[in-house]
Amino acid sequence: MIGYKDLRQHLKDLEEQNLVIRVDREINKDTELHPLVRWQFRGGIPEDQRKAFMFTNVVDSKGRKYDIPVVVGAYAASERIYSLGLGCQPEEILSRWEYALSHPVEPVMVQDGPVQEVVRTGAELAKLGLEEFPVPISTPGFDSGPFLTCANWITKDPETGIRNMGNYRAHVKSPTRLGARFDERQDALVHWGLCRDKGIPLQAAVVLGAPHPVACAAVVKVPYGTDELSVAGGLAGTPIRLVKCKTVDIEVPADAEIVIEGIIPTEYLEAEGPFGESHGYMDPRAYVPYFETTAITYRKNPIYTSWLSQMTPSESSLIKRRGLQTTVYRYLKIERGIRSVTRVLMHEPLTNLYKFIIVQMKDPPQDQVWMALYSAMTFSWRMGKIVIAVDEDIDPENLDAVMWAMACRMNPVEDVAVVGGRNKGHGPPFKLSGEMLPGINDSALLINATLKEPFPPVSLPKKEYMERAREIWNELGLPALKPESPWYGYSLGQWSEELEEEARLAVNGDYFITGEKLTRMRKKRDIVI
Repeated sequence: MIGYKDLRQHLKDLEEQNLVIRVDREINKDTELHPLVRWQFRGGIPEDQRKAFMFTNVVDSKGRKYDIPVVVGAYAASERIYSLGLGCQPEEILSRWEYALSHPVEPVMVQDGPVQEVVRTGAELAKLGLEEFPVPISTPGFDSGPFLTCANWITKDPETGIRNMGNYRAHVKSPTRLGARFDERQDALVHWGLCRDKGIPLQAAVVLGAPHPVACAAVVKVPYGTDELSVAGGLAGTPIRLVKCKTVDIEVPADAEIVIEGIIPTEYLEAEGPFGESHGYMDPRAYVPYFETTAITYRKNPIYTSWLSQMTPSESSLIKRRGLQTTVYRYLKIERGIRSVTRVLMHEPLTNLYKFIIVQMKDPPQDQVWMALYSAMTFSWRMGKIVIAVDEDIDPENLDAVMWAMACRMNPVEDVAVVGGRNKGHGPPFKLSGEMLPGINDSALLINATLKEPFPPVSLPKKEYMERAREIWNELGLPALKPESPWYGYSLGQWSEELEEEARLAVNGDYFITGEKLTRMRKKRDIVI
């Protein structure tokens, strides 16, 4: 017993919950596999009805048949799937992340593990290499080749030895060569730069089919020098088991499905891409580091895992969402000391989490509102094109409610700031220079859509009346309700005891008493209304 779920146990749990679609008919990995799963995200399927796909009969465009199955969506096709992998309920995901970030658990070394049941090196590696695995093409018609999308890269700082794990795409260029697409300011690129200064290659390992907590931790932005495998231990509530690689000085999860070992030369860059990216556009070709394989190890009868990436929402964005939101929330609440922050929502559909951020606050002083807006914008170089602050009564996941707050609680001349000199971050427009793409001058829009003074009550029936009406609705056998906030009325401060009493009289049938009072309040018509 390893104390946490590996991919295989997680898949068994999904099957027991009827959350796996098994496809046994022949599927072409180059033209059909990802487009089929894509319909689950672009076909109007509700998020809570998405499932994992298991493909057991995979071929390529040249007719080659693979005996290795491909699974897509097993980590985060939905929050239900994601939470099942963490052993919690969907509503407990945020608290699980808060605990893990505050209570990391150091991994432990073991002598051997399932991921090294089969070892390919030397002539055997040269003969089979990456061609052994059915790597799908993610964006058929635009991508220039297959890409590893569920690739958890592990590298080390050559001076401190501290590990970093991150999820980066990997262009399959030959049976033994991958692209290593490390973006600007990501830790792996820092390691590569330190090795370049020393005149040595960067050793690395690519983990595929990692245990669920490991895959979740790989995508979260934590401070430089933090070992994501310790964060994974915090999520699992127990240490992650690691084994030493066969050909490089890297430790990898012992219970993963596949590990690709190798080095990243530092004297040259190599062209990579294009690739359909999460900002919703094709990323153009660029010059980035490349990876040379020295060994491949895997479990007997391995399962190849692929994440649906590209345009959001996707499995890639959903697995990032809760952990990333928790990280930014903790930064605002704890590190910046903005106590009125109650939640951070990073909008996912199409905008890919980073660009459109909503900060929810409870009774905030106005100076804290602006501190929160500026702090959210500067948390990361790629973050915060549009940042909006709203009150606690506004559900940040309901964009209609957010627009309502902007329409009624914001005065643009006073409550909007445009900040220039920003890096454009991850997304177009691109400079097609063929080099690693630098940021260009951009700006951010900060919007204070919080209440600055008392408002009248929300114009819906009070909660007790809506709840009673819901009971009747259910008695009548009407369609199941999915309440959208706001679904009942509540006071926002501009409401007197007199008006409260009049409303009480009305629901008790005594509204004529108020009518008589109103006759005594008549004014002559020359009074300007």
